[in-house]
Amino acid sequence: MQKILVATGGGDCPGLNAVIRGLVKAAKRHGGWEVWGSKEAFNGLLGEPTDLVKLTPKKVAGIHVRGGTIIKTTNKGNPVAYPVKQDDGSIKLVDRGPEMIKKLKDMGFSAVVNIGGDGSQRISQHLYELGCPIIGVPKTIDNDLASTDYTFGFSTAVQIATDCFDKLVTTAESHHRVIIMEVMGRDAGWIALHTAIAGGAEICLIPEIPYDIRKIKQRIDKRYRKGKGFMNIVIAEGAKPLGGETFGRQATDAGDPHLKLGGICNNLRYQLEEMGCVPQIRTTVLGHIQRGGTPVAFDRILATSMGVKAFDLVNEGAFGRMVAYQNNEFVSVPLEDVTATNKNVTEDHALIHTARSIGISFGD
Repeated sequence: MQKILVATGGGDCPGLNAVIRGLVKAAKRHGGWEVWGSKEAFNGLLGEPTDLVKLTPKKVAGIHVRGGTIIKTTNKGNPVAYPVKQDDGSIKLVDRGPEMIKKLKDMGFSAVVNIGGDGSQRISQHLYELGCPIIGVPKTIDNDLASTDYTFGFSTAVQIATDCFDKLVTTAESHHRVIIMEVMGRDAGWIALHTAIAGGAEICLIPEIPYDIRKIKQRIDKRYRKGKGFMNIVIAEGAKPLGGETFGRQATDAGDPHLKLGGICNNLRYQLEEMGCVPQIRTTVLGHIQRGGTPVAFDRILATSMGVKAFDLVNEGAFGRMVAYQNNEFVSVPLEDVTATNKNVTEDHALIHTARSIGISFGD
């Protein structure tokens, strides 16, 4: 019996379990394959002893409604730049790709399905170039992966953000306050943009359109000029001012080199207060709330279908490709195309036009 190894890497995301379930059920029904999960991305395979779990139809029954991932995940499981502690206590990043591929072969695995975002798919491409029979499945709440119209987890994140925004509107109105809500998205403003339109924000600040804080202040002043008012602002964690840089700090964890974002809403508040903004300003950082909980119906369907499509590609031997959702169809695209660029909001996007047409300001 042939075996598939599946891994979930990077941040957790609503819908991961639905992908796993779809893959396992399709593999059992159509091919009689065994599916095994590597715990915490590829750490489960690379560790000694290995930490793998057999994923039977019974094991995955009903997990499509659960958030997170039953095989766990990590940002520190990159086999291409694996943190290895040296004798002097320092950490050296080592490419364990060749070792991993040999281990897969020795353990009888015929294919790998790697579920993850842009970083995970860059790993997939590198492993494929080394000879690994691998398929990618796109996962990110940021919706910033090229070559696919949607990634599972995004719709759930937007729904959570919109629910929270709705609650902040009523408290902003009750206290005549300005409330700034910060959402995730890193370098892409999709969550912020969708939430702003769905929730009826007055201002939406996204990474792709640098904002002028003076224009934000003018918009607030105009809103309050006729008397008591209120205002709700959505800001993406990666938003930045004109001529400025993204607000964050460098991570110090070994094997997880990235800029840690979060807190720009507070920075914006302090700047507005220093400029003499009269209304009281309050902030809310949603953070990991957007990643957790039960996936909405669309994400369950999308993720399940992607899991089934991933098995189809494995069964066909179509490796070096990623599952994609394009024009309401499930297709596949070369991994090298996926990792070449990110999908960001463009200023001529239809939703930017929609937002501007209903009076939402981007601070520009």
